[in-house]
Amino acid sequence: MNDSTTTPSRGVRSNSVEAVVALLLLGIGLVMAYESWRLGARWTDDGPGAGYFPFYIALMICFASAGILIQAVRARPRSTELFVDGPSFSRVLQVLLPAALFVAAIHFLGVYLASALYIALFMVLLGKYSWPKAATVGVAVSALFFLMFEVWFKVPLFKGALDPTRFLGY
Repeated sequence: MNDSTTTPSRGVRSNSVEAVVALLLLGIGLVMAYESWRLGARWTDDGPGAGYFPFYIALMICFASAGILIQAVRARPRSTELFVDGPSFSRVLQVLLPAALFVAAIHFLGVYLASALYIALFMVLLGKYSWPKAATVGVAVSALFFLMFEVWFKVPLFKGALDPTRFLGY
């Protein structure tokens, strides 16, 4: 049993993850602030410049990130709480890796076909549904999205490099 006085032997500590995320957000905030300043973060004759509001939002992100980073670094000696253990990380990867493959598949297959495959494979592999049921749901959801975006809203979504839905005329 693991209580707050013992140090777990394996895994990533919460404060380490917090520090890394704070550094990433601080970097994003600094880039946002620089670009906003470059666009014009000052007040002009006719109101705020194009980068005025994004600049101040970027500053808030930087200050918040710096505060979180300081807290994470100062907590290092006494923080023993794990961010994630082995089995939990494995479950995260079961979702993260297929999601990354889904994003990559969109480039080639387009949103609709990649979504149908993603939904069906998720249902079969993680939900333990039958192939016919999973394929039906995957195709039905993608068909509904196709009707909603392409036909009703007239907002075309990315069809992919191979454009497998070209035969539909959209």
